[in-house]
Amino acid sequence: MDKKITGVSLSENVESFLRNKYGYFDRDAREFVITRYDTPRAWANYITNGRLSGIITNTGEGYSFYLTPRHNRITRWRYNALPPNRPGRYIYLRDKESGEYWSPSWQPCFSNLSRYTCRHGFNYTIIESEYNEIMSRITYFVAPGDDVELWWVRLKNTGNTPRRLDVYSYIELCLGHALVDLINQPNDQHFNEVYFDEPNQLLVATKRYWTNFSRATVKQGNQAWAYRVFMGSSLSVAGFDGSKDTFIGRWRSEENPEAVELGKSFNTEITSGDAVFALRYECELAPGGGETEFPVIIGIVPNDASAERIAEIVGTYRDINKVKEQFDVLKENREDYLKSLQTKLPHPVAEMMINFWNQYQAKTTFQFSRDASLYHGGLLFGRGFRDSAQDSLGPLMTKQDWVRARLIEMAKMQFQDGSTYHLYYPITGGGERTEHLDNPLWLPFMAVSYLKETADFSVLESECEFVDGGKATLVEHLRRSIEFVLNNLSPRKLALFKGGDWNDTLDFCGRKGRGESVWMSMFLAFILREFAHLFRHIGKQTDVEYYAKWYDEIAGAINTYAWDGEWYIRGTNDLGELIGSHQSEEGKIFLNPQSWSVISGVAPKERAIKAMDSVAKMLSTPKGPKILHPAYTKPDPNIGLITRCVPGKKENGAVFNHPVAWAIIAELILGRGEQAWRYYQQSLPMNPVIEIDRYEVEPYVYAEYVTSPDHPTYGQASHSWLTGSAVWMLHGFVGYLLGVRAEFDGLVIDPCLPSEFRHYVVRRRFRDAEYEISVENPDGVSKGKLSISVDGKDYKSNILPVFKDGKKHIVHVRLSTSD
Repeated sequence: MDKKITGVSLSENVESFLRNKYGYFDRDAREFVITRYDTPRAWANYITNGRLSGIITNTGEGYSFYLTPRHNRITRWRYNALPPNRPGRYIYLRDKESGEYWSPSWQPCFSNLSRYTCRHGFNYTIIESEYNEIMSRITYFVAPGDDVELWWVRLKNTGNTPRRLDVYSYIELCLGHALVDLINQPNDQHFNEVYFDEPNQLLVATKRYWTNFSRATVKQGNQAWAYRVFMGSSLSVAGFDGSKDTFIGRWRSEENPEAVELGKSFNTEITSGDAVFALRYECELAPGGGETEFPVIIGIVPNDASAERIAEIVGTYRDINKVKEQFDVLKENREDYLKSLQTKLPHPVAEMMINFWNQYQAKTTFQFSRDASLYHGGLLFGRGFRDSAQDSLGPLMTKQDWVRARLIEMAKMQFQDGSTYHLYYPITGGGERTEHLDNPLWLPFMAVSYLKETADFSVLESECEFVDGGKATLVEHLRRSIEFVLNNLSPRKLALFKGGDWNDTLDFCGRKGRGESVWMSMFLAFILREFAHLFRHIGKQTDVEYYAKWYDEIAGAINTYAWDGEWYIRGTNDLGELIGSHQSEEGKIFLNPQSWSVISGVAPKERAIKAMDSVAKMLSTPKGPKILHPAYTKPDPNIGLITRCVPGKKENGAVFNHPVAWAIIAELILGRGEQAWRYYQQSLPMNPVIEIDRYEVEPYVYAEYVTSPDHPTYGQASHSWLTGSAVWMLHGFVGYLLGVRAEFDGLVIDPCLPSEFRHYVVRRRFRDAEYEISVENPDGVSKGKLSISVDGKDYKSNILPVFKDGKKHIVHVRLSTSD
């Protein structure tokens, strides 16, 4: 069969995973190098210091924001624009002699560049190009030490004649509430101010009116935006503009601004109208390699900051050496972040993903939830409760303080009855409350994960407020989360669907309070088991017995009512109809109940194997198992939105990478390393089983889903970057395949391997010690008898000792055929 149908093995063809027609992985530099600007979609990256952030594409598009992409949007981004993703961060170059002008990032002028590369790295992007014997290199990043976005620009004349250039730096401003700007722009732009600070040679902007409401509303805020933004450079300013209409000109676009075409500036300041920052500079480049470098400095300060303070910040970064210092600090931060987990694996693609790209995406997902991307435009979602709890798995190995702070923050998003917001707004407060019954349980999930990594049990006594008043210790918040779900069981002791569970599109199964979610019941059982283990560890036997008893009761109900003969059903709706049963005309089998029957420990071994065999038989595609089969073709108002999605996309039969990661973990728990490895390879974002022009999105990060063969656009991916797929793939591969995972008592060594993994090394920081774990698997077994030594001495347990001594410890593990 054609490989495009059957798939490509990582072991067979590593190079096809590392390179495609649009670019390649530079493993040494830890960058993806894009060699063509005409990628199928914009291939994006993130720049951030944790406060000031931005999305930047391979052609300079994207937007910037401070703390929150909705309330403090700095630059504008037009949704569904053609050309797509405009506006952006633009440099225009204009030859003073010929009048010809171009954009070194290709967009927005669509310049016919003779050379082009874009390098996406750890919170920086470098675009290099050449046009008409002028080479350019622009490095975009946010200074780790200050809230300034820096464009480090280098220009070089490769020709034999002197060149005189006009250089323009340009961004279009939003200034505040992005949703209000989008839907009420004709009124919102009346409050914009842009002025030129002549003594300090920079542009400054703010807004006299600002709302910080969660939704679009006619309600008045009666306050000014809390910030001012500015743009400056080290080059002498030859002209400026603050008016978009004037700079661009009538019936034009960013592709052909009138100011650039004329080689001038109109020196406009505004107190109303669409705002831009456009600074013009002049430079001369000597023939035969004459060059210059300069920064473009875009920053944000509180609205009451003085002009002197802004000038001080800009003055600091007018020194190009300070810009270079900050870039070096950024790279040091990269190494600091990554040093807690590094591996040496028999497969370079898997090694590259685990050592860098998977960790980087997981960090980014934690920082931005589902709020700021080219798909989630920063207008609606805030911070998803369940999303953020799972995203905490990403930085947990390296930045425990981030996770602790997020845990406390999320506990404060709980109500006294144990329910939580479905999503919340950490900067402005508040959130949206739905009836998704799984939301509260992600808080104890997050807490247990944090405690296993850190043993910081003191956090359980932290006092946290409730949304509706009062406060309690964190452990009480966690108890209430579980009790809320236990108080919402059906008479058969299965969890109710209510407004939905992890699968948001099963949203009309249980609105009347009768539909049952089997996946939700399994997740509840998982949490009950984890809490029994937690309280056993801290010596509270009464709690152990309480949660163990509930676990047995829920597990018993699942096995009594949800087993369908070959797999577990997805649930029932308010009418009592089975969902995900062999009796169902459509949606006969769902992936999640099968994997979670294993992860939760609910399924007896025989049923667990049958369930996962049914996944392989009925859900398999060359990109991994689908979320369900067969896809729904007819809307069913008693099931919900899933039946209105087109077959093969989104939750209606797509390959959802998040559940694929759960399927991988389930196979590893069952000891089936070959099947898990097969799913892992299939789901890799750069897997060339799908032609890149069909796949479309970035090959260096996971997408939320890939269209399945149920749709004519099979192989098309969407919603890249911000997806729980990243953290679960990382968690599953390291914790269950390589078998190095945190438990309350220490690091557990429990690998489940494909036969190809004969030797590998994991370097892992854990509780203030470094473990270098070398694993030998000479017989190529999946699960085997373990022989372990620690610092040269035989060690009888597969739970490594906790040292907390700041030192490096050498662990040797050997797998052999079980007796």
